[in-house]
Amino acid sequence: MTDQKVALVTGANRGIGLEVVKQLSSLNIRVILGCRIEQSGREAIQGFEYQKNITVKALNVNIPQQIKEVIGFIETEFGRLDIVVNNAGINYDTHNSSLNIAIEEIQQTMETNLYGPWRIAQAAIPLMKKNGYGRIVNISSESGALSGMGAGTPAYSVSKTAMNVMTIKLAHEVSEFGILVNSVCPGWVRTDMGGSMAPRSVTEGASGIVWAATLPDNGPNGGFFRDGKSIDW
Repeated sequence: MTDQKVALVTGANRGIGLEVVKQLSSLNIRVILGCRIEQSGREAIQGFEYQKNITVKALNVNIPQQIKEVIGFIETEFGRLDIVVNNAGINYDTHNSSLNIAIEEIQQTMETNLYGPWRIAQAAIPLMKKNGYGRIVNISSESGALSGMGAGTPAYSVSKTAMNVMTIKLAHEVSEFGILVNSVCPGWVRTDMGGSMAPRSVTEGASGIVWAATLPDNGPNGGFFRDGKSIDW
């Protein structure tokens, strides 16, 4: 077993996910960069100072067999998995109304934004339990907060609300094993999804995620945070 902590970040070949990979690897954490197309992940880290701490693996969170293979690789290669960042997400559907959105689009969004992270958590937790330590960070959004929720982005908002519920459920079930599970909203960030007008950089958005991924043993569990500060569900 390696002495380095080991992290898995999904949807990590660009944007916030890639920045989380870079920040974690700069802390001397071994990071598994998961993305749908392995080559895109390799290209994304070319020339990065801490590239030696990063391993790129093909990972589509909608394909259970790929999840099994990646977790199996981590267990065989490193003997531990300390951190999971469930970053993969799709469809900030500003074009939709809850009155006319196709149910199939909601199902597709839930598949990636809820069921994918849930599959990852279920696969990762046994290895975390084995070593008595774990940090699971679910990348959510204030769009999924019930407090102040209004119209717009129906598929995305519902998927993130459901993710927050998953966070609470998991947190209560694994706390006795040294595992902390939290949701983090990175804010409105300049990414492909957030757009160029967003006020926050990927560095700012990722910093609160890295905070939750490296919490001390007495850190919060089952909470919803931005920049290390609690926000309303």
